[in-house]
Amino acid sequence: MGWGWNSFAVKIEKKLLYDKHTLQDTYKYGKLERRFQWDKISVFLDSLEAFQERNDGYGMLRNYKNANGVPPLTRKYVTNKYKQIQDTFGVNRYQGIPLYRLDDVRVPERYGRDGAYVSVISDSADYFQVIPATFGGIWHVPKKYMKLIGPLSIKKVIFVDRTNQNIATLEQEGATWLVRSMNPITTGANRPPYQQPTPPGIYFIQRKLSEMLFLKDGSDEEGGFAPYASRFTGGAYLHGVPVNYPDNKLIEYSWTLGTTPRSHMCVRNATSHAKFMYDWAEVEKTLVIVFD
Repeated sequence: MGWGWNSFAVKIEKKLLYDKHTLQDTYKYGKLERRFQWDKISVFLDSLEAFQERNDGYGMLRNYKNANGVPPLTRKYVTNKYKQIQDTFGVNRYQGIPLYRLDDVRVPERYGRDGAYVSVISDSADYFQVIPATFGGIWHVPKKYMKLIGPLSIKKVIFVDRTNQNIATLEQEGATWLVRSMNPITTGANRPPYQQPTPPGIYFIQRKLSEMLFLKDGSDEEGGFAPYASRFTGGAYLHGVPVNYPDNKLIEYSWTLGTTPRSHMCVRNATSHAKFMYDWAEVEKTLVIVFD
């Protein structure tokens, strides 16, 4: 299969369940060569297995639309020209989850992202002690920002590659990770305030919507819908090709897929691939890993 798959820390094999618009391991985009970064994917899977073996309890950070409260300001923060407050790691205060050092729960050190996968070390009256899968360290998190998931074994993972604008879905069977699909996408563009990059990290699928309504930029007017939407962090969804009102007929494909980041923050797919993931991925059991 190329890329020395057998030399990876985990065994990866192709056994597609979805075979439309399938990309090769390496392919051309204009004059550029793009690829599926199986080397990085293998490292992620190996680290994921080790993370699960070391810990027994798991949870998910949650603060969609600040539903669990506006988080306190971090010890150090910046305000950009769009008046967005961020910690020094570039995580927005809006929808952020305050993470406190073990020796100081007065002021948060940084923010975690909504939907982030964490292990739970212990809990007290007001806090959980957690280790984020993305950046490690042990942190205190106020209980209202956490959802306990309990023991689990992750068997399905969706990899979103921002650099190559592609997506791969994998499923573990025994000691082998099977590749279920390999497809083109577009991720979020860095054009604030309406378009933002899809944030890197490790997240749970949190919710599914057969139609995710969206507003016209800068307006309260509905602009259309994105079909087969699976939310993983904040307002970021995996979804199909958007349909702009007054049209309501599904669109299977867009020439923009696999080109450059141009979404608002979501991960745009061919509509039939979005439906495949919508049906295949399990809420709070499937991970989305966004990387470069």
